Amino acid sequence: MADSPALVVLAAGMGSRYGGLKQMDPMGPNGETVLDYSVFDAIRAGFSKVIFVIREDFAEAFQTTVGAKFSSQVEVAYAYQKLDDLPEGYSVPEGREKPWGTSHAILAARHEIDRPFAVVNADDFYGADAYQKAAAFLTSNPPQDEKAHYALVGYQIVNTLSDHGAVNRGICQTNNGLLKGVEEVVEISRKDIDQIEGRGLDGNACLVDENVVVSMNLWAFPVSFLTELQEHFASFLVERATEEKSECYIPTVVDDLVHRGVADCHVLETSSSWFGVTYPEDKPHVVESIKGLVDSGEYPSPLV
Repeated sequence: MADSPALVVLAAGMGSRYGGLKQMDPMGPNGETVLDYSVFDAIRAGFSKVIFVIREDFAEAFQTTVGAKFSSQVEVAYAYQKLDDLPEGYSVPEGREKPWGTSHAILAARHEIDRPFAVVNADDFYGADAYQKAAAFLTSNPPQDEKAHYALVGYQIVNTLSDHGAVNRGICQTNNGLLKGVEEVVEISRKDIDQIEGRGLDGNACLVDENVVVSMNLWAFPVSFLTELQEHFASFLVERATEEKSECYIPTVVDDLVHRGVADCHVLETSSSWFGVTYPEDKPHVVESIKGLVDSGEYPSPLV
């Protein structure tokens, strides 16, 4: 069903702050992972293909533990995020050990993306309504005219913080439901009861309003986004490839395209609750939250 959307799942992260492969860590009452619930929600929202972006070193375990569960329900594909997967003419700088961020991860799946697609993190629980909103946008989105049309599902930042350490978020500025700008802010944490603080990509500290809308990396794009992404990534390599830990973030790319008038980006409101597992101490909250959703009948148990 090429006229229905695909889901690109970014699952190649190292889990350095979590201390392991959280993509495969059991969270549900019957050993389900957060990712299991994401794929379940995507399938019932109408997604017809799931593309997992993973690392080759855990590919076999991932395919057996996660992918095989859903292969009879949806088309499943895999793409590998590799450090040396770069545009022609570019090479990996000496000392570079980690891939190039979320934009690079999407490009790793470029050969599998053949229809409008949404992008999610493997370790974030977005909720059923969020997937339904993304699917509805992708299936009703008019063809590209003078601008391409993108979307993100937004959450209030106060509902996305961890009690156990700092997080990174895309801070959104909106007007009449459209994104006017998005800035990646890193190392965000609550400093006291009335103050949330982070650091911009320029390295400067900044205060963050607790009601601001943030991107949790649930995006919706037409296939044409890949062309824009490739061009932006090439420019990023020219400017920042020699920085040992530089990353090319999706919010930065979208922000650039919106400001240049290449695209607009709709901010989709959702009634879903978001939660994630950035740190090991986050796990009990996630386990309890999923149990509550199962107990209320929102998900079957076992899930599949």
